[in-house]
Amino acid sequence: MIRIHCPFCGERDHSEFAYGGDGSVVYPALDASAEAWHDAVFLRENIRGLQVETWQHVNGCRQWLRVERSTVTHEITSVQACHPGVATVLESEQ
Repeated sequence: MIRIHCPFCGERDHSEFAYGGDGSVVYPALDASAEAWHDAVFLRENIRGLQVETWQHVNGCRQWLRVERSTVTHEITSVQACHPGVATVLESEQ
């Protein structure tokens, strides 16, 4: 079982979250070629080790989170809000 520490709600079971995908992907501009979009969407590295992912806390605060997780051990090393404005507010409250 994976436990994710939501910065808004505290530690929760992963079943409260929806996996959003690889958080390190940089998508091309909207007017980019079909080949550029194909590569961004379908050609991915199969990372062994730390990977940046996005998760949405669907059964909680509904915020999108940037999670750094080991694909080998499932250990989570960091969790941050995806939206920079939300992350800034959280940092200023500490």
